[in-house]
Amino acid sequence: MLELKDVRFSVEDDNGSKKDIINGISLTIDESKFIAITGPNGSGKSTLAKLIVGIIKPTSGKILYNGEDITDMSISDRAKLGISFAFQQPVRFKGIKVIDLLRMASAKQLTISEACEYLSEVGLCARDYINREVDGSLSGGELKRIEIATIIARKTELSVFDEPEAGIDLWSFNSLIKVFEKMQKNNKNSILIISHQERILDIADEIILLADGQIKAHGSKDDIMPLVLGSNQSNVCEKLKA
Repeated sequence: MLELKDVRFSVEDDNGSKKDIINGISLTIDESKFIAITGPNGSGKSTLAKLIVGIIKPTSGKILYNGEDITDMSISDRAKLGISFAFQQPVRFKGIKVIDLLRMASAKQLTISEACEYLSEVGLCARDYINREVDGSLSGGELKRIEIATIIARKTELSVFDEPEAGIDLWSFNSLIKVFEKMQKNNKNSILIISHQERILDIADEIILLADGQIKAHGSKDDIMPLVLGSNQSNVCEKLKA
């Protein structure tokens, strides 16, 4: 279980003034939940994801994971505890083959057959990718699916995805949706996805609506989707105040 307690994150702007990016977020994410976080650009979604996985540290507040205070832990230490992160733009590894990446992710010497199973999970033809380098020869959609395959191979308790739909074509996006639908159906661990896409929000168990660095609404998909669809942020906020 993940808990955020009055988490805040501020930076200094060009004039030296403090700018609040995350402004007092308290949140509990239970086990085996598929959670989508959405909201307008600049609402703090990606910053929140980076705070959870340890890329940046909060200005104040606490982050607990399974009851343990991880506020000051590095991203590596959080990974050891079972937290994975998929970047908005997946990292390329020139000279490293897909099979090597999957073996590193799983922390064991996977057989070719075992590695191929993970690639099949994300809709890739294993024989076409198993020995490919994770470099510029792969498209954005291919890289994202390979990254998801590594997360599945890690079998982590909490997987965080930062706008997985960013920068990929429609065909790749449709393939990604199928992957996430399968993950949601077979989900035994927690999945947290930052996204604007209605099709991703529609397969979530719960949706968190973020604006101005604060949680404006958090609830079931059925309760929150009407606030998201067909409404601009000011209208959403007015509805929430009513």
